[in-house]
Amino acid sequence: MAQRTAPILKKLLSGNPSHLRSCVRSITYMPRPGYTSEKPINPITGVGISRPVTLIPGDGIGPLVTGAVEQVMNAIQAPVTFEKFDVHGNMNKMPDEVMDSIKRNKVCLKGGLITPLGGGVNSLNLMLRKELDLFVSLVNCCNFPGLPTRHDNVDIVVIRENTEGEYSGLEHEVVPGVVESHKVITKFCSERIAKYAFEYAHLNNRKTVTAVHKANIMKLADGLFLESCREIAKSYPDIKYNEIIVDNCCMQLVSKPEQFDVMVTPNLYGNLVANTAAGIAGGTGVMPGGNVGIEYAIFEQGASAGNVGKPKMVEKKKANPVALLLSSAMMLRHLELPDFADRLETAVKRVIYEGKYRTKDLGGSSTTQEVTDAVISALE
Repeated sequence: MAQRTAPILKKLLSGNPSHLRSCVRSITYMPRPGYTSEKPINPITGVGISRPVTLIPGDGIGPLVTGAVEQVMNAIQAPVTFEKFDVHGNMNKMPDEVMDSIKRNKVCLKGGLITPLGGGVNSLNLMLRKELDLFVSLVNCCNFPGLPTRHDNVDIVVIRENTEGEYSGLEHEVVPGVVESHKVITKFCSERIAKYAFEYAHLNNRKTVTAVHKANIMKLADGLFLESCREIAKSYPDIKYNEIIVDNCCMQLVSKPEQFDVMVTPNLYGNLVANTAAGIAGGTGVMPGGNVGIEYAIFEQGASAGNVGKPKMVEKKKANPVALLLSSAMMLRHLELPDFADRLETAVKRVIYEGKYRTKDLGGSSTTQEVTDAVISALE
């Protein structure tokens, strides 16, 4: 796969304008564990036919930003057909027809789903990750040309274990006023997320993988995570391996984020680190993400903070569609449609660089539709 990636990357670098060339997003080259691509072929023409993708607009700003993706996909005539479902985070479970669609199509694009606080309603996001075994969450936080931030040269890939840790959902009340919440770390899950991180670094010519932990306090759980990372690191001698305690990691992120390359983390730490890194590199509205497992993949806004938005933002229709547009570019590459992904990604970067159409979170006042129209106009 690494050999196939190289010419694609070379083509990308040679075809983009110089101001966009400086920030080619390595997020698009994701190893797909266990994935065997079978493109549906029209038996008459021999040409690939449209790929079905499950679409969940979700809550809050979700319908706005997924609507933007649909418009841009139509504009570039991407061979993708969306199967759209009305799902909300306050549902007790994911509808069976939605799960059937995801399992049939293998790929899903999703807006934010609200997670109710407290009560008896479980997070549908967690349910999806566990049932589909989406063990990888990947977010690439990097600077965009034309978008000023406090720090330059930020290009951090956060690879987070997505199925266990503090998010295992094993909680109970021992006696009134005393609750136990179990953190589960396994060698199997730790090794496979570490292998994914090192394989990602190898495929994308990354130099360093840093494991984030709290093994000085959680000596058994995080100790097992570190042992697994160290064992996998031995198979990748050309990639430097570091370790950092999570509290020091947060301090280093906000002071010298450019020192980090690929970061591999247990579940909770990864959520915190990815959102922090996103804020440093331009905000949650521009950071795409993907959740990948052996068989399935779900693409959504990379940083969870703000993925549903505030009611006033929805009312004024001023949600930032950039993160989900870039997530859809990741999805197109996952579907092995790199030319369509290149066009979409380059158009988004051009709109950001020119700076005429930006939503409030990026210092502008544009609506979702105005940004979407600008991206469509920028398509080559």
